This record gives sequence, structure tokens and C-alpha cells, in this order.
Amino acid sequence: MRPADLAREHGISTQAVRNYERSGFLPPAERTPSGYRVYTEVHAAALRAFVALVPAFGHLRAGQIMNAVHAGAVDDVLLAVGRGHEQLLRDRATLDSVSRAVRDLADLEPVPRPRSIGELARRLGVTPATLRSWEQAGILVPPREPTGYRVFRAEDVRDAELAHLLRRGGYPLARIALVVEQIRTAGGTGSLGAALADWRRRLRAQGLAMLAASARLNEYLTARAPAP
Repeated sequence: MRPADLAREHGISTQAVRNYERSGFLPPAERTPSGYRVYTEVHAAALRAFVALVPAFGHLRAGQIMNAVHAGAVDDVLLAVGRGHEQLLRDRATLDSVSRAVRDLADLEPVPRPRSIGELARRLGVTPATLRSWEQAGILVPPREPTGYRVFRAEDVRDAELAHLLRRGGYPLARIALVVEQIRTAGGTGSLGAALADWRRRLRAQGLAMLAASARLNEYLTARAPAP
């Protein structure tokens, strides 16, 4: 098989196939006496596995998985796959917690006292610079003391917590600002509900991609196995 044969199946360029081989995502190709690469069905199976792994685990982790396969590090392969599933479970738990927060928005437990930017940053596990960037984006609107220090009240902490959860879902700051502003002005939670529904669809698609990727990866491992 030529590089073009592998590329055509996935709608990619022959240069991409060569780049994948160079990066270790495909096993090394044999060469003809004139220097042309010669690929086999094993290489085709490797490319199918890598292409399936990308939407399931991301490009970086997909590459790490293929590198581990070619290094014979099966335990590292299983660890990387397991970590991907673990992240998906955490994202689902995060989504569920945001959904519950939206349903019970009026019943969110208020913070007992205003928080400083450092205290709120520690509560969320982010940096003060992150909170300042959220303020610049219009997500947070904390009042200031006469000394100029920010003071985060209960409603500001609520907005920050929702923003943090939505950022975990991959939503841009501008979109989060619209959602939080809608909640802040008691205009309803329709936008947030739509965002959460979209997030849930993407997580479901990723979960299905993981199933497909696992099948392709197993096919490749089987193709690589020596004949009995």
C-alpha cells in the first residue's frame, strides 16, 4: 500500500500519513530500493486506530496511546485509556452537579460572609488572575471596598462557581458571561439549560467515540500480534 492509499480512506493528505509515522503513531514503513514507503494492512489498522482515538481521547492522548503500543507498553496503553474514561466520568459528574445547581438555583447555600479574591480562588482551585479575567469578561461583578479590594458576596460566589463548572465543560468566557448575566438579572435559566444540553450531547458523543476507538485499538493490537 502507498501513503496515498492510507490517506484516501480518511480524507487526509499523504504528508499527514508521513507525519504520523514520523511521530510514532504508525509503525515504521518498509522502503523500496528507490526509497518509497511501503505500507501494509497493519499500518492501515494503526491509522484507523489513531484516527478513532483522536475524537475519543484528544490528539495528545491518542498519540501517547499509539506511542505506548509501539513501545510494547501495554500497561501504559491501558492506563491512558483508563484515564480518559475517568475524565469523562468526572465531566459527567460535573455536568450533573451544574444541572442540579440550575434546578435549585434559588436554594444554593450562600457563603456565610463575603470572600476576598484569594479566598474565592482557593475555594474554586483557580488563580486570582483567572478570577480577574472572568471579571474583565463580565462574568463577575464584585463590589470594591473603599481600599479598592474586591469583595465577593454570596451571589458573586455563586456566579463564580457556575462559571468554573461551565469552563470545565469547554464553554468560552463570552458565552458564560451571557448565561451568568441572565441568571443575575433573574431573566431565567433558558440559556444555561441549552448550554448544559449541548454539553451533555458532546459528552455522549465522546463516550460513543471511546467505544468505537476501543474496538479499533483492539483490531490493531490483534493485527500486530504474531501468528500462532
